[in-house]
Amino acid sequence: MKKILCVAFAAFGFLFTSQAQEVEFGAKGGLNLFNRYGDNVGNTDFRTSFHVGGVAEIKFTEKFSLQPELLFSSQGSKYDLILDGFPEINAPVGTKATLTEKLNYINLHVIAKYYVTKGLSLEAGPQLGFLASAKRDLEFSGDTMDFDVDDEYDSFDFGLNFGLGYKLDNGLFFNGRYNLGLTNITDNNVRNEGFQFSVGFMF
Repeated sequence: MKKILCVAFAAFGFLFTSQAQEVEFGAKGGLNLFNRYGDNVGNTDFRTSFHVGGVAEIKFTEKFSLQPELLFSSQGSKYDLILDGFPEINAPVGTKATLTEKLNYINLHVIAKYYVTKGLSLEAGPQLGFLASAKRDLEFSGDTMDFDVDDEYDSFDFGLNFGLGYKLDNGLFFNGRYNLGLTNITDNNVRNEGFQFSVGFMF
């Protein structure tokens, strides 16, 4: 499935780029609020982090354009727990702790943009994600323990993005999106979900 999606993305991009009337390049970055959903997820909270990367806007008409994006995106989730006795952790039973999953991805978005009015656009499109690293932080009593957990997560993620954008005449733009993961990132039917709020500039 991963190879099929990659080939489809490449063919899709080539086809539309060949029909483009104008192409702009830029950069963007902003706030991530990510969590997870699925079976046996428990009471997890959103993890606050960031994303940054490059974008291009391929214009076909005054109303419609395509915006590929290549982003580094720090995602994951966090939740509170009570330590009930781990030999490797020097903390008494009953100690309150916070466990944070830190999942760093290289994400490729292909976003279709429809301009409702001048500057204001509806945005939607697929996303391919490639896991760069996975770490687990355990914080308790002022201490932090870090664990590498790459082998617990799938290296590939696929999802959809939906949102709104606004672009100024000087090239500055803003967007807010909801990201819905469609593939499992673990063996336990767990998927990514989150919100991204970005600011960027087209050169």
